[in-house]
Amino acid sequence: MSAEKPAPKTKAADIYPIVLMGGLFVLVDLLAFWITGPFVEAGQVAFVNPSDPFNLVFFFVVLIVFTAIILLIAKLGKTRIIQAIFLGSTGLLGLYVFYPLLGYIFPWQMTVDWIGTFNPASLALSVLFMAVIVGLLVKYPEWYVVDISGIITAVGAIAMLGISLTILIVLVLLIGMALYDAISVYKTKHMIDLADTLIDLKLPILYVIPKRLDYSLVKQTKGLKESLSEGEKRDAFFMGVGDIVIPGILAAAAFHNIPDYGLAIGLSVVAGTLVGFAALMLFVIKGKPQAGLPFLCPGAILGYVLSSLILTGGLAGLSFAL
Repeated sequence: MSAEKPAPKTKAADIYPIVLMGGLFVLVDLLAFWITGPFVEAGQVAFVNPSDPFNLVFFFVVLIVFTAIILLIAKLGKTRIIQAIFLGSTGLLGLYVFYPLLGYIFPWQMTVDWIGTFNPASLALSVLFMAVIVGLLVKYPEWYVVDISGIITAVGAIAMLGISLTILIVLVLLIGMALYDAISVYKTKHMIDLADTLIDLKLPILYVIPKRLDYSLVKQTKGLKESLSEGEKRDAFFMGVGDIVIPGILAAAAFHNIPDYGLAIGLSVVAGTLVGFAALMLFVIKGKPQAGLPFLCPGAILGYVLSSLILTGGLAGLSFAL
């Protein structure tokens, strides 16, 4: 009888991190909805022409080249360079998130000839906030510090790309990213190598959801591949920030681009993503790494299609005009 008791504990330890991960999708997407307005007013867009198909080419070229460079640097053992790149990116994207939001609280403007008009108080506070966060990532990269940083990064990326791309472009992006993710995890397996490096460096490109309250990412010494090869039971779930960002772009694009029904369809995209996430977790709890986007992106697209058909009788916001 005593041998049977640990089983429920194991299941409970698996369930609550899964619920928390699901909650991350909702939290990040709702925050992204909230800051799309300030982003639009501040003109913080990733692409000038949202319907230009070249945006997709640019996105995938940058993704593939950037991933190749990071993997090459990792093989050369120059991990500090990788750390500097990702921490710099985190700091910069955080500035894009906080600057327009703080501008509502401190609406003071000044003009400098060689800079133009800007908000000095908002800029100073944004730099201060992100300096503290990046400093913590360097000195004390515990799992909750990494997760908070990842939330800021994801919110900024979703909002910026959501207002910068048409729904048609985003749909093609989701399909392409789902295929890329499947190939990189199951075929080339380079995404597992990349995740292993990023976990070791404690960078905010992965969400860490512990199974135990006393879990410490700082004290984790073994990489993901080493733990898997030794058959060790994991003390935490790891999920890429991109797994939330990519389907979230469709939710934000629907929210931003669809009149009247934008919020309802955007929330339906989030709901569809959660359905895909539930299916993904059925495989993840077995202990093997899984490509997330092949589950999440179809769920997001299905949520968009069904809600659009129900609410508008067609595919809302979908334009083929280039």
